[in-house]
Formats: sequence, structure tokens, C-alpha cells
Amino acid sequence: MNDTLYSSEILRLAADIPHIGRLDRADACARRVSRLCGSAVEVSVRLENDCIADIGLEVKACALGQASASVLGANAIGAALDEIVEARDALAAMLKGGPVPEGRFAGLAALESARDYPARHASIRLAFEAAAEACAQATSTTTLTTATG
Repeated sequence: MNDTLYSSEILRLAADIPHIGRLDRADACARRVSRLCGSAVEVSVRLENDCIADIGLEVKACALGQASASVLGANAIGAALDEIVEARDALAAMLKGGPVPEGRFAGLAALESARDYPARHASIRLAFEAAAEACAQATSTTTLTTATG
């Protein structure tokens, strides 16, 4: 590994993850674990009007996974499921050589230096994969509750 991978921006993000901890009254939670390195991220969400009203992050990952979770935590409030899914997909594409994400989650550009380290990609994607899963679960639960309730 070199200094460009663990830049001062990556280390700053990793040291300052917003919304640490599980939500007490979450609509849904999802946990993702990297089989390769053992990094784990759990995301809990509370939705209002199909947008994230609150988010909780439990992160046990390398600095790269922590940095990704930090970008998620700093920008998730107010995001709809489709924005989370788009960010998840844009992050995966960027790591494979695509353009850096734009918009709400443009901060993921800080992780562009990890392209050349495919063994780190799974850890970097964990937070956004878990967030997309939690939002999808919460949206379907909300839809079911509204339809039946």
C-alpha cells in the first residue's frame, strides 16, 4: 500500500464518521460483511416520506471502509432509496475505472485511489450496500403497513 491510498483525506473521513451507533427506533437494519477481509458495516434507517430521516452506522472496517461510511453518514439524511442505489452503483463503477460519483455523494471521489486495489473494493462498498438494503426493507415495510393498516 502507498501513501496515495491512505491519503490525509481518507484518514480524515475515517476519523470522523457521523451517526455512529444503531438507531433505537429504526424502520430497518442491514449488515454487510466482506468475506475477504472481515470488515463489517451495519446500517439502520428511519424513513419519512420514503427518504432517510435518520441513520445509524456501526462500522468495523479498515480506513477505506470507514471513509466510505463517513461519506454515507454525512450525506444520507434526506436521500431517497433511488439516490442510495445510484450512489452504491456509481461507487462500484468508479472502483472499476468509471467516473467519480456526482451530486450528494460526490465525496466518494476521495476513494478513487483505491481503484488499483481490488482486494479493498468490497470493504469500500459495504456501507452503501447495507444502506440500500436497509432502505429497500424499510420502504417495503412502510408500503405493507400502509396497505394493510
